[in-house]
Formats: sequence, C-alpha cells, structure tokens
Amino acid sequence: MPIANIGSILKHGILCHERAAKLVVKGTSVAMAEVQDARNKVQIPGGLMLHRYANLYFHARNPMMYLRKEQAGELCVLQISTEILKIQDVVLADLNAASPWVRFYAPSQWSELSYDDIFARYWTHSDPATAKRQKLRKCAEVLVPKVAPVTHLLGAYVVDDASAGRLAKAGFKLPVTVNSDIFFH
Repeated sequence: MPIANIGSILKHGILCHERAAKLVVKGTSVAMAEVQDARNKVQIPGGLMLHRYANLYFHARNPMMYLRKEQAGELCVLQISTEILKIQDVVLADLNAASPWVRFYAPSQWSELSYDDIFARYWTHSDPATAKRQKLRKCAEVLVPKVAPVTHLLGAYVVDDASAGRLAKAGFKLPVTVNSDIFFH
C-alpha cells in the first residue's frame, strides 16, 4: 500500500477499486493497468464484480511486491485482523482473483486453500506449469465487499526506519514493524 494513501485509508478504510476511483482526491496506485483491465471483467459467482471488492493478499511477500521492490521505501503492508472474515459476503480466492483458474470460497471453506504455497518463500520451480500455479497461489486474496473497515487494522510493516517515519507523519498510530524481507530487501 502506498504510504501516500494512508490518510485516505484512515478516513475511508481500504476501498474497492470502484469506490477508490470515485474519490475526489485520488490516491497513489501500484496497480498495473493490464491487470486492472482483466480484473474489471471478473464476476464473482453469486457476488459482485471483482472491482467492487477491496482486495487483501493473504501474504504480502508475493509477485506483486517483487515487482514493486524498488518502491519499497514508499510502501507499507497493512496488518489486518482475521475478524475481517466475519464481514458479510467476504470471499476467499485461492489464486489471484483475475486468474481464469481461480476458485472462490466462503470463509468457512478456508481449508480449501493451499497455505503451503501461499506462504512459501519462493514461487519459482523448474517446471513452468508448477511455477505458474505457485505464482498465482502466492497472490491468493480475501475479497471484502466495497470497503475493508479501518477498525480491522492492527498495524503495518515497512522496509526501514525512514518509511516508519513517513507512515507516522501520515497519521498512522498503530504498531509499525520494520521487516525488509517482506519488501525483498
């Protein structure tokens, strides 16, 4: 999450893509346009369009973070309470939610997800098909309808002390942990 967006998050919560796009003051995005185009077309079975969910990765040390490692000083990872799973109509995605192979589950079906792959240190593999599957699993998501409320925030991770200072300056008052490994540093 861009530290530049923390003020908005503290005010509005973590918004779905659709609601964030309607804000008068736009935040900073780390999203890739082609990925957002794909996500824009995904309908959650029995639910909303994907862009109407706030998406939360199970594990922040994932391919998306790897692509943004040079921006690590401007990013934070927000720690979210598992109580978020009790919000009505939350959906779990066993892979990146835009993947054509994704399966969606209710929180009560959490055991269907491959946590060994989601929390694996690496997603690389000598077999290309296995590597692709592991990469998609590293991006498994919790999908929260419309907004993930700020009341579910527990803290944040940052790459270094300077980033912790920027986060505090943005008004973040919850515990902050420096963990450069999450950011591939």
